[in-house]
Amino acid sequence: MLLPKFKKFHHHHHRFPQNSFAWGSSSLNQLQRALAKSIPSAVKFPSRAAVRPVSSSAVVASKMVKAIRVYELGGPEACWKLGSADLLRSLLKERITRLYFGAFVIFLVPFSVNFPCLRPEMEDVEIGEPKDGEIKVKNKAIGLNFIDTYFRKGVYKASTFPFTPGMEAVGVVTAVGPGLTGRKVGDLVGYAGNPMGAYAEEQILPADKVVPVPPSIDPIIAASVMLKGMTAQFLLRQCFKVEPGHTVLVHAAAGGVGSLLCQWANALGATVIGTVSTEEKAAQAKEDGCHHGSLMCLKLRGYMVSFGQSSGTPDPVPLSALAAKSLFLTRPSMMHYTITRDELLQTASEVFTNLAAGILKVRVNHTYPLSQAAQAHADLESRKTSGSIVLIPDGN
Repeated sequence: MLLPKFKKFHHHHHRFPQNSFAWGSSSLNQLQRALAKSIPSAVKFPSRAAVRPVSSSAVVASKMVKAIRVYELGGPEACWKLGSADLLRSLLKERITRLYFGAFVIFLVPFSVNFPCLRPEMEDVEIGEPKDGEIKVKNKAIGLNFIDTYFRKGVYKASTFPFTPGMEAVGVVTAVGPGLTGRKVGDLVGYAGNPMGAYAEEQILPADKVVPVPPSIDPIIAASVMLKGMTAQFLLRQCFKVEPGHTVLVHAAAGGVGSLLCQWANALGATVIGTVSTEEKAAQAKEDGCHHGSLMCLKLRGYMVSFGQSSGTPDPVPLSALAAKSLFLTRPSMMHYTITRDELLQTASEVFTNLAAGILKVRVNHTYPLSQAAQAHADLESRKTSGSIVLIPDGN
Protein backbone atom coordinates (compact mmCIF):
# COMPACT_ATOMS: atom_id res chain seq x y z
CA MET A 1 0.00 0.00 0.00
CA LEU A 2 1.32 3.41 -0.91
CA LEU A 3 1.23 6.25 1.58
CA PRO A 4 0.14 9.75 0.55
CA LYS A 5 2.71 12.48 0.22
CA PHE A 6 3.96 13.69 3.56
CA LYS A 7 3.15 17.16 4.73
CA LYS A 8 6.24 19.23 5.45
CA PHE A 9 6.53 21.01 8.80
CA HIS A 10 9.39 23.28 9.91
CA HIS A 11 10.16 24.41 13.41
CA HIS A 12 10.89 28.12 13.32
CA HIS A 13 14.42 27.65 14.73
CA HIS A 14 15.76 25.32 12.00
CA ARG A 15 15.64 24.94 8.23
CA PHE A 16 16.34 21.71 6.38
CA PRO A 17 17.36 21.48 2.71
CA GLN A 18 14.36 21.96 0.45
CA ASN A 19 14.89 18.72 -1.41
CA SER A 20 15.11 16.70 1.80
CA PHE A 21 11.37 16.12 2.03
CA ALA A 22 10.31 16.05 -1.63
CA TRP A 23 8.73 12.61 -1.38
CA GLY A 24 6.12 11.10 -3.56
CA SER A 25 4.92 7.57 -2.85
CA SER A 26 7.23 6.48 -0.01
CA SER A 27 8.45 3.10 1.00
CA LEU A 28 10.41 2.56 4.21
CA ASN A 29 13.63 2.51 2.21
CA GLN A 30 12.82 5.84 0.55
CA LEU A 31 12.14 7.31 3.97
CA GLN A 32 15.49 6.02 5.23
CA ARG A 33 17.41 7.57 2.31
CA ALA A 34 15.71 10.92 2.71
CA LEU A 35 16.14 11.11 6.45
CA ALA A 36 19.82 10.21 6.15
CA LYS A 37 20.39 13.59 4.46
CA SER A 38 18.81 15.52 7.30
CA ILE A 39 19.81 13.89 10.58
CA PRO A 40 23.09 12.82 12.18
CA SER A 41 24.53 9.54 11.01
CA ALA A 42 24.24 8.17 14.53
CA VAL A 43 20.43 8.03 14.12
CA LYS A 44 19.63 5.10 11.83
CA PHE A 45 16.51 3.40 10.62
CA PRO A 46 16.61 -0.30 9.68
CA SER A 47 15.68 -1.24 6.17
CA ARG A 48 12.70 -3.52 5.62
CA ALA A 49 15.10 -6.27 4.57
CA ALA A 50 16.85 -6.01 7.91
CA VAL A 51 13.68 -6.59 9.94
CA ARG A 52 13.42 -10.21 11.00
CA PRO A 53 11.25 -12.04 13.51
CA VAL A 54 13.10 -12.80 16.75
CA SER A 55 12.79 -16.31 18.09
CA SER A 56 12.69 -17.09 21.80
CA SER A 57 16.02 -18.93 21.48
CA ALA A 58 17.64 -15.82 19.99
CA VAL A 59 16.42 -13.79 22.93
CA VAL A 60 18.07 -16.18 25.33
CA ALA A 61 21.34 -16.10 23.38
CA SER A 62 21.39 -12.29 23.28
CA LYS A 63 22.15 -11.74 26.94
CA MET A 64 22.80 -8.12 27.84
CA VAL A 65 25.55 -7.08 30.26
CA LYS A 66 26.50 -3.74 31.77
CA ALA A 67 29.54 -1.91 30.40
CA ILE A 68 31.09 1.55 30.30
CA ARG A 69 31.11 3.07 26.81
CA VAL A 70 33.08 6.13 25.67
CA TYR A 71 31.22 8.23 23.10
CA GLU A 72 33.25 11.44 23.31
CA LEU A 73 36.96 12.09 23.82
CA GLY A 74 37.96 14.35 26.66
CA GLY A 75 37.90 14.66 30.43
CA PRO A 76 36.38 12.03 32.70
CA GLU A 77 33.32 14.18 33.36
CA ALA A 78 32.36 14.43 29.70
CA CYS A 79 32.98 11.19 27.91
CA TRP A 80 30.77 8.47 29.31
CA LYS A 81 27.58 7.05 27.82
CA LEU A 82 24.31 8.56 28.97
CA GLY A 83 21.53 6.38 30.24
CA SER A 84 18.42 6.48 28.06
CA ALA A 85 16.47 8.60 30.57
CA ASP A 86 19.23 11.23 30.75
CA LEU A 87 19.55 11.25 26.96
CA LEU A 88 15.83 11.91 26.57
CA ARG A 89 15.92 14.71 29.14
CA SER A 90 18.89 16.33 27.43
CA LEU A 91 17.24 16.17 24.02
CA LEU A 92 14.05 17.73 25.30
CA LYS A 93 16.11 20.72 26.42
CA GLU A 94 17.43 21.20 22.88
CA ARG A 95 15.70 22.78 19.91
CA ILE A 96 14.28 20.05 17.77
CA THR A 97 12.36 19.82 14.52
CA ARG A 98 9.20 17.74 14.23
CA LEU A 99 7.65 16.23 11.15
CA TYR A 100 4.05 15.07 11.18
CA PHE A 101 3.35 11.89 9.27
CA GLY A 102 -0.38 11.36 9.63
CA ALA A 103 -0.79 10.01 13.16
CA PHE A 104 2.94 9.66 13.70
CA VAL A 105 5.37 12.23 15.11
CA ILE A 106 9.10 11.88 14.36
CA PHE A 107 11.64 14.04 16.18
CA LEU A 108 14.60 14.99 14.04
CA VAL A 109 17.72 16.29 15.74
CA PRO A 110 19.38 19.04 13.65
CA PHE A 111 23.11 19.15 12.93
CA SER A 112 23.59 21.93 15.48
CA VAL A 113 22.50 19.80 18.42
CA ASN A 114 25.23 18.33 20.60
CA PHE A 115 24.56 15.36 22.84
CA PRO A 116 25.61 16.66 26.27
CA CYS A 117 26.96 14.13 28.77
CA LEU A 118 25.27 14.75 32.08
CA ARG A 119 26.86 12.02 34.18
CA PRO A 120 28.53 8.66 33.66
CA GLU A 121 26.19 5.72 33.23
CA MET A 122 26.47 2.02 32.61
CA GLU A 123 25.05 0.82 29.32
CA ASP A 124 23.47 -2.49 28.35
CA VAL A 125 25.55 -4.16 25.65
CA GLU A 126 25.24 -7.49 23.89
CA ILE A 127 28.42 -9.57 23.79
CA GLY A 128 27.11 -12.80 22.27
CA GLU A 129 28.78 -16.17 22.67
CA PRO A 130 32.43 -17.17 22.19
CA LYS A 131 33.48 -18.36 18.74
CA ASP A 132 36.41 -20.54 17.72
CA GLY A 133 39.43 -19.75 19.87
CA GLU A 134 37.46 -17.53 22.27
CA ILE A 135 36.16 -17.67 25.82
CA LYS A 136 33.58 -15.69 27.76
CA VAL A 137 34.71 -14.30 31.11
CA LYS A 138 32.63 -12.85 33.95
CA ASN A 139 34.87 -10.19 35.43
CA LYS A 140 35.44 -10.15 39.19
CA ALA A 141 37.93 -7.25 39.28
CA ILE A 142 39.16 -4.74 36.68
CA GLY A 143 42.50 -2.96 36.84
CA LEU A 144 42.54 0.78 36.14
CA ASN A 145 45.71 1.99 34.42
CA PHE A 146 46.92 5.33 33.14
CA ILE A 147 46.76 4.00 29.60
CA ASP A 148 42.97 3.94 29.99
CA THR A 149 43.01 7.74 30.28
CA TYR A 150 45.16 8.03 27.14
CA PHE A 151 42.49 6.25 25.10
CA ARG A 152 39.69 8.22 26.77
CA LYS A 153 41.35 11.53 25.88
CA GLY A 154 42.38 10.44 22.38
CA VAL A 155 46.13 10.47 23.04
CA TYR A 156 46.02 6.87 21.84
CA LYS A 157 43.43 5.99 19.20
CA ALA A 158 40.96 3.20 19.88
CA SER A 159 40.42 0.80 16.98
CA THR A 160 36.64 1.33 17.14
CA PHE A 161 34.45 4.19 18.27
CA PRO A 162 32.51 4.31 20.52
CA PHE A 163 34.47 1.87 22.64
CA THR A 164 34.65 0.14 26.01
CA PRO A 165 37.93 1.04 27.77
CA GLY A 166 40.05 -1.14 30.01
CA MET A 167 43.02 -3.41 29.34
CA GLU A 168 43.24 -5.56 32.48
CA ALA A 169 40.82 -7.83 34.30
CA VAL A 170 40.50 -11.06 36.23
CA GLY A 171 37.41 -13.24 36.13
CA VAL A 172 35.85 -16.67 35.82
CA VAL A 173 35.36 -18.47 32.51
CA THR A 174 31.63 -18.93 31.88
CA ALA A 175 31.72 -20.33 28.32
CA VAL A 176 34.27 -21.62 25.82
CA GLY A 177 34.21 -21.61 22.04
CA PRO A 178 33.59 -24.73 19.92
CA GLY A 179 36.36 -27.30 20.14
CA LEU A 180 38.55 -25.21 22.44
CA THR A 181 40.87 -27.13 24.74
CA GLY A 182 43.04 -25.94 27.60
CA ARG A 183 40.30 -23.73 29.06
CA LYS A 184 37.16 -24.79 30.88
CA VAL A 185 34.18 -23.21 32.57
CA GLY A 186 35.07 -22.22 36.11
CA ASP A 187 38.75 -21.40 35.44
CA LEU A 188 40.05 -18.22 37.08
CA VAL A 189 41.93 -16.29 34.40
CA GLY A 190 43.40 -12.86 33.85
CA TYR A 191 44.55 -10.76 30.94
CA ALA A 192 46.55 -7.58 30.46
CA GLY A 193 46.86 -5.68 27.20
CA ASN A 194 44.76 -6.27 24.12
CA PRO A 195 41.93 -6.52 23.37
CA MET A 196 40.56 -3.41 25.04
CA GLY A 197 37.16 -3.72 26.70
CA ALA A 198 37.65 -4.67 30.36
CA TYR A 199 35.20 -2.08 31.77
CA ALA A 200 32.34 -4.56 31.54
CA GLU A 201 30.61 -7.20 33.62
CA GLU A 202 31.48 -9.84 31.03
CA GLN A 203 33.58 -9.93 27.89
CA ILE A 204 34.66 -12.19 25.06
CA LEU A 205 38.43 -12.77 24.93
CA PRO A 206 40.82 -14.68 22.69
CA ALA A 207 41.80 -17.77 24.67
CA ASP A 208 45.49 -17.28 23.86
CA LYS A 209 45.48 -13.82 25.49
CA VAL A 210 44.49 -14.98 28.97
CA VAL A 211 46.68 -16.63 31.60
CA PRO A 212 45.68 -18.83 34.51
CA VAL A 213 45.61 -17.05 37.86
CA PRO A 214 46.88 -19.13 40.81
CA PRO A 215 44.04 -19.85 43.26
CA SER A 216 46.22 -18.54 46.10
CA ILE A 217 46.08 -15.01 44.66
CA ASP A 218 42.97 -12.93 45.32
CA PRO A 219 41.29 -11.73 42.07
CA ILE A 220 41.47 -8.10 43.25
CA ILE A 221 45.21 -8.39 43.85
CA ALA A 222 45.71 -10.15 40.52
CA ALA A 223 43.71 -7.51 38.63
CA SER A 224 45.71 -4.75 40.28
CA VAL A 225 49.09 -6.20 39.37
CA MET A 226 48.92 -7.97 36.02
CA LEU A 227 49.49 -5.06 33.62
CA LYS A 228 51.71 -3.11 36.00
CA GLY A 229 53.63 -6.19 37.10
CA MET A 230 54.17 -7.43 33.55
CA THR A 231 55.34 -3.94 32.64
CA ALA A 232 57.86 -4.04 35.48
CA GLN A 233 58.98 -7.51 34.39
CA PHE A 234 59.75 -6.60 30.80
CA LEU A 235 61.43 -3.33 31.80
CA LEU A 236 63.74 -4.97 34.36
CA ARG A 237 64.25 -8.40 32.82
CA GLN A 238 63.95 -7.93 29.06
CA CYS A 239 64.28 -4.30 27.96
CA PHE A 240 67.37 -3.97 30.16
CA LYS A 241 68.46 -6.88 32.35
CA VAL A 242 69.03 -5.38 35.79
CA GLU A 243 71.69 -7.08 37.88
CA PRO A 244 73.48 -6.49 41.20
CA GLY A 245 75.60 -3.35 41.08
CA HIS A 246 73.35 -1.49 38.66
CA THR A 247 71.80 1.82 39.65
CA VAL A 248 68.17 2.38 38.63
CA LEU A 249 66.31 5.70 38.72
CA VAL A 250 62.51 5.35 38.92
CA HIS A 251 60.28 8.36 38.34
CA ALA A 252 56.85 8.36 40.04
CA ALA A 253 58.26 5.76 42.41
CA ALA A 254 55.09 5.61 44.53
CA GLY A 255 52.79 4.90 41.60
CA GLY A 256 51.43 1.52 40.57
CA VAL A 257 54.29 0.60 38.20
CA GLY A 258 56.89 2.64 40.07
CA SER A 259 56.25 0.80 43.34
CA LEU A 260 56.71 -2.58 41.68
CA LEU A 261 59.84 -1.43 39.84
CA CYS A 262 61.42 -0.29 43.10
CA GLN A 263 60.65 -3.54 44.92
CA TRP A 264 61.75 -5.78 42.06
CA ALA A 265 64.95 -3.85 41.24
CA ASN A 266 65.88 -3.81 44.92
CA ALA A 267 65.39 -7.58 45.11
CA LEU A 268 67.69 -7.96 42.10
CA GLY A 269 70.46 -6.19 43.99
CA ALA A 270 70.32 -2.82 42.26
CA THR A 271 70.68 0.57 43.91
CA VAL A 272 67.28 2.21 43.44
CA ILE A 273 66.69 5.97 43.22
CA GLY A 274 63.13 7.21 43.21
CA THR A 275 61.51 10.56 42.52
CA VAL A 276 58.16 11.41 44.14
CA SER A 277 55.93 14.45 44.59
CA THR A 278 55.24 14.38 48.36
CA GLU A 279 56.91 13.40 51.63
CA GLU A 280 54.24 10.74 52.16
CA LYS A 281 55.05 9.16 48.81
CA ALA A 282 58.78 9.44 49.57
CA ALA A 283 58.25 7.34 52.69
CA GLN A 284 56.42 4.72 50.65
CA ALA A 285 59.17 4.68 48.00
CA LYS A 286 61.84 4.09 50.70
CA GLU A 287 59.73 1.24 52.06
CA ASP A 288 59.67 -0.24 48.55
CA GLY A 289 63.45 -0.23 48.32
CA CYS A 290 64.52 3.22 47.10
CA HIS A 291 67.92 4.13 48.53
CA HIS A 292 67.96 7.78 47.52
CA GLY A 293 65.48 10.51 46.71
CA SER A 294 67.27 12.88 44.34
CA LEU A 295 67.69 12.95 40.57
CA MET A 296 71.01 11.69 39.23
CA CYS A 297 72.31 11.88 35.69
CA LEU A 298 72.94 8.86 33.52
CA LYS A 299 76.49 7.63 33.50
CA LEU A 300 78.56 6.77 30.44
CA ARG A 301 76.69 4.32 28.18
CA GLY A 302 73.66 4.56 30.46
CA TYR A 303 70.15 3.47 29.50
CA MET A 304 67.08 5.70 29.60
CA VAL A 305 63.81 3.78 29.34
CA SER A 306 60.72 5.94 28.85
CA PHE A 307 57.40 4.25 29.56
CA GLY A 308 53.99 5.83 29.97
CA GLN A 309 53.29 9.54 29.86
CA SER A 310 51.22 10.39 32.89
CA SER A 311 52.80 13.86 32.92
CA GLY A 312 51.98 14.45 29.26
CA THR A 313 53.72 13.76 25.97
CA PRO A 314 57.51 13.94 26.45
CA ASP A 315 59.49 16.60 24.63
CA PRO A 316 61.50 15.33 21.66
CA VAL A 317 65.12 14.39 22.34
CA PRO A 318 67.69 15.15 19.62
CA LEU A 319 70.08 12.35 18.78
CA SER A 320 72.99 14.69 19.48
CA ALA A 321 71.98 14.76 23.16
CA LEU A 322 72.72 11.02 23.39
CA ALA A 323 76.15 11.34 21.79
CA ALA A 324 77.78 13.12 24.72
CA LYS A 325 77.86 9.91 26.78
CA SER A 326 76.95 7.28 24.17
CA LEU A 327 73.57 6.96 25.87
CA PHE A 328 70.75 4.58 24.98
CA LEU A 329 67.12 5.74 24.82
CA THR A 330 64.13 3.48 24.22
CA ARG A 331 60.34 3.86 24.38
CA PRO A 332 59.11 0.25 24.68
CA SER A 333 55.64 -1.26 24.82
CA MET A 334 54.76 -4.33 26.86
CA MET A 335 52.71 -5.63 23.91
CA HIS A 336 55.92 -5.98 21.89
CA TYR A 337 57.50 -8.10 24.62
CA THR A 338 54.55 -10.48 25.04
CA ILE A 339 53.74 -11.22 21.40
CA THR A 340 54.07 -15.00 21.56
CA ARG A 341 52.13 -17.24 23.91
CA ASP A 342 55.37 -18.38 25.55
CA GLU A 343 56.47 -14.78 26.19
CA LEU A 344 53.09 -13.95 27.72
CA LEU A 345 53.09 -16.99 30.02
CA GLN A 346 56.70 -16.43 31.11
CA THR A 347 56.12 -12.75 31.90
CA ALA A 348 52.93 -13.39 33.88
CA SER A 349 54.49 -16.39 35.66
CA GLU A 350 57.37 -14.29 37.00
CA VAL A 351 54.92 -11.72 38.35
CA PHE A 352 52.79 -14.30 40.15
CA THR A 353 55.86 -16.13 41.45
CA ASN A 354 57.26 -12.94 42.98
CA LEU A 355 53.89 -12.15 44.50
CA ALA A 356 53.69 -15.58 46.12
CA ALA A 357 57.28 -15.27 47.40
CA GLY A 358 56.59 -11.89 49.00
CA ILE A 359 59.11 -10.09 46.78
CA LEU A 360 56.31 -7.93 45.42
CA LYS A 361 53.76 -6.34 47.73
CA VAL A 362 50.76 -4.79 46.05
CA ARG A 363 48.93 -1.84 47.55
CA VAL A 364 45.34 -1.71 46.37
CA ASN A 365 44.68 1.61 48.04
CA HIS A 366 41.57 2.45 46.06
CA THR A 367 38.58 0.44 44.84
CA TYR A 368 35.56 1.88 43.03
CA PRO A 369 32.35 0.36 41.69
CA LEU A 370 32.58 0.02 37.92
CA SER A 371 29.74 2.52 37.59
CA GLN A 372 32.03 5.15 39.22
CA ALA A 373 34.82 4.75 36.67
CA ALA A 374 34.67 8.46 35.80
CA GLN A 375 35.41 9.42 39.40
CA ALA A 376 38.26 6.92 39.52
CA HIS A 377 39.77 8.49 36.37
CA ALA A 378 39.42 11.98 37.85
CA ASP A 379 41.14 10.95 41.09
CA LEU A 380 43.95 9.21 39.21
CA GLU A 381 44.65 12.19 36.95
CA SER A 382 44.54 14.68 39.82
CA ARG A 383 47.20 12.60 41.64
CA LYS A 384 44.90 11.88 44.57
CA THR A 385 45.79 8.19 44.42
CA SER A 386 48.81 6.03 45.13
CA GLY A 387 49.40 2.38 44.46
CA SER A 388 46.85 0.44 42.43
CA ILE A 389 43.22 1.20 41.59
CA VAL A 390 40.67 -1.54 40.97
CA LEU A 391 37.12 -1.32 39.63
CA ILE A 392 34.62 -3.84 40.92
CA PRO A 393 31.62 -4.74 38.73
CA ASP A 394 28.46 -3.58 40.49
CA GLY A 395 26.77 -6.45 42.30
CA ASN A 396 29.98 -8.46 42.87
